[in-house]
Amino acid sequence: MKQYLDLVKYILEHGEKKEDRTGTGTISVFGYQTKYDLREGFPLVTTKKVLFDAVVRELLWFLKGATNINDGLKAYTPIWNAWADDQGELGPIYGYQWRKWEKFEWDEHLKTYRKGDIDQIQTALHLIKNKPDSRRIMVSAWNVADLDRMALPPCHAFFQFYVINGRLDCQLYQRSADVALGVPFNIASYALLLTLFANECGLAPGVFVHTLGDAHIYCNHVEGLTIQLQRAPKPLPQLKVASKNVLDISFEDIRLMNYQHDAFIKFPIAV
Repeated sequence: MKQYLDLVKYILEHGEKKEDRTGTGTISVFGYQTKYDLREGFPLVTTKKVLFDAVVRELLWFLKGATNINDGLKAYTPIWNAWADDQGELGPIYGYQWRKWEKFEWDEHLKTYRKGDIDQIQTALHLIKNKPDSRRIMVSAWNVADLDRMALPPCHAFFQFYVINGRLDCQLYQRSADVALGVPFNIASYALLLTLFANECGLAPGVFVHTLGDAHIYCNHVEGLTIQLQRAPKPLPQLKVASKNVLDISFEDIRLMNYQHDAFIKFPIAV
């Protein structure tokens, strides 16, 4: 995971001081891209421990269209607790937009508009299988009409799939990237998502392209990252996933093997 450490170094060397919504303060750059080839191993940061179980739980929670932390997430990870309301609700965030993007269709019989929805995950899978050369295999969480209803507007805003020579690549655009705490999690999550899609579609998992907008290091994360930069990356782990369709996968179907890592580094969350 030299690519990740290079990102950290670049921001510390070239970033500029920038205020932020949380009031914590950041060192930031605008526009950065890294690539991770899954054929070389699963891209999970090794210079600190990343809680892969939490990555899996959150992604499966998104994929079922959930928006409440009490729906199979809170019991395993506190990732979203700080933003949820008293009932555990977060509004129409990622999973809702991925699986139930709202649309209105004209009902000729009733002479009125009828509310429906679009399952972007199913649509993307259909296109990969039936129109693999399409340049429109995209999934978006950035629904402008729903932003005010979300507890937190999407950071990883939209992603696109690309089929070439029997492999599946994926590019994510992330508008806001917490490099110390969030980015290692995001890399692992979308690499896992890419693997699940590739498995269902009979393709090899290929390259995950991670494109960042505001890539920032919070000022209170610099010390921990300085420690991390002194550590040498270890060999990448391997991922084993059961041969099932994306929406049928369970936590027990996903296995991480040979994950060698340095000690966990605790970074405070900026809310």
